[in-house]
Amino acid sequence: MTETGLPTWMLSEGEYLPPSDRDRFIDRSIRAMLRILSRMRSGSVRDSLFGVGTTIKLVSALTLVILVALSRDLSFVLVAGVYTLLLLGLLKGETIISILKVNLIVVLFSLAVLAPSAFLGNRYSIVVITAKIFTSVTLLGVFSHSSPWHDVTASMKRFFVPDIFIFVLDITLKYIFLLSELSLNMLYALKARSIGRNRDKRLSLSGIAGTIFIRSVEMSQEMHSAMECRGFSGMYPQKSKIKITVADISCLAVNLTLVSVFIYLRYHDTH
Repeated sequence: MTETGLPTWMLSEGEYLPPSDRDRFIDRSIRAMLRILSRMRSGSVRDSLFGVGTTIKLVSALTLVILVALSRDLSFVLVAGVYTLLLLGLLKGETIISILKVNLIVVLFSLAVLAPSAFLGNRYSIVVITAKIFTSVTLLGVFSHSSPWHDVTASMKRFFVPDIFIFVLDITLKYIFLLSELSLNMLYALKARSIGRNRDKRLSLSGIAGTIFIRSVEMSQEMHSAMECRGFSGMYPQKSKIKITVADISCLAVNLTLVSVFIYLRYHDTH
């Protein structure tokens, strides 16, 4: 009986060094998904604005945005802008930076659109419109970053918003959260399995997009079956009475003062 030795290629040490590749696209996508999930996972109010209720904040924000839009001169817009900047200063530093980043993009876009009118001599309008946009976007950013979404949808019910609109908004936000989690896990898996150089990264991206689409269809079917089993009728029950606090009364007093200033300036301009 003869002994058979191992081949020489099995006795030699193999060193496989895959060529390096850039994963900046995957890393940026992971960071973007983490920002979305960290924002949506914060169920509690991080910046409470001294405990003002979401319903009162919604009334105040809508009222001030409407008044700013209806204002014809720069005086009230400046008053509303100062008040909005005071509210912005009550938030956290990272929240302020996030709001100002979005506001900067919107203001630059509005300036680019209104630039031709300024060259034609209508410089006052571009100043007023830009100030209105800055104030409105900042105010809505303050409201968005200081109010949890489930309280916002509950406040919409008190303003007789149709249930179908609340349902679509609520389900959309939940789907964004679930699909973002699925995308994040798939990006982690793609990064862990990426060995060597991938010359066709678009193929991996299309695979992730296709999987997310298929999973979203399955989730919609599962949600429809679950809602039928639980007897969901499409109606959102309204909560009990609103609890008015000292902070709510103070916020309403400030808004009444702003409304009075708007009426006074409007009456003063007409006479």
